[in-house]
Amino acid sequence: MSHDQQKFAAVVYNPVKTDPDRLKRVFTDGAAEHGWGEPTFVETTVDDPGAAVAKQAAADGASIVVAAGGDGTVRSVAEGLRDSGVPLAIVPAGTGNLLARNLDLPLSNVKHAMAVAYTGDTRTIDLGIAEVRSEVGGAVDEYVFLVMAGMGIDAQMIANTNDDLKKSVGWLAYADAVVRSLSGIKPFRIRYQLKDAAPHGAHVSTILVANCGTLPAGIELLPDALIDDGELDVAVLQPKGVLGWLQVWRKVRWENGVLRRSSIGRRILKASEGKDSTVTYLRSPGVTVRPDDPQELELDGDEVGTASIVRFSVDAGALAVRVPASR
Repeated sequence: MSHDQQKFAAVVYNPVKTDPDRLKRVFTDGAAEHGWGEPTFVETTVDDPGAAVAKQAAADGASIVVAAGGDGTVRSVAEGLRDSGVPLAIVPAGTGNLLARNLDLPLSNVKHAMAVAYTGDTRTIDLGIAEVRSEVGGAVDEYVFLVMAGMGIDAQMIANTNDDLKKSVGWLAYADAVVRSLSGIKPFRIRYQLKDAAPHGAHVSTILVANCGTLPAGIELLPDALIDDGELDVAVLQPKGVLGWLQVWRKVRWENGVLRRSSIGRRILKASEGKDSTVTYLRSPGVTVRPDDPQELELDGDEVGTASIVRFSVDAGALAVRVPASR
């Protein structure tokens, strides 16, 4: 039976992050087991981290496109599948695996990931869009992001992350980078404007724009962010000194992670509302951020360079994804 009559998966994989032989074996065996046609396999390259090959695979009739790799591969493949209706399946093989965590996908098991790809449900999620101008008057580049975009300390943190450390200790490498970034960080001035609102000025250490809110280590950075609500959630972090960062940590770890889970915890939160200005949460389908001086920007943990102005928006329901079949 040819591909014309039988559904097949196109597997786009990063050869540096995955074990290609094992991946091919698992997906080929899985196709036979679940009644799918023979899968196709395409390697990502430096020139094409996934977007062009994913777009081509969708055009060639793939029923699903699998991204096997880290967050950069997943983001790039998603870009290629934007508004195509062809579902993205994920074999997470990076340090952060941010989208996989937010969708409760199996993290370190290729066979489980394969089963979700072939037998899971399809749901649609929003894509974050970042239109970035790196220098004043320069050209605008458009990127997609699935989880979170950041300007300020988190982008510097990624720039400061030691690759060897990342390989050996994974998420802890980011903690090391945070400490190193904090020592050299100076807050910077931005003007930000939510869609249909007046512009605001602020001194910030970080501004985060999120499509969904969970980071590794179970950190609920933006606990109310939903991946399919047509909105972006914005966190403006303005800590004063190291003590301020401890307050941020308390808010993110303790309030978002622990207190919110119980009704008494939620009452405590309500009583202390407005007393802490280190983190401001906002929500809008769009936000424009203009730093006084160009700042590093990251998207889903990838550095994309410096930005003098970024327009963030949502492409609502633009991506179909495979998730575990509902019981």
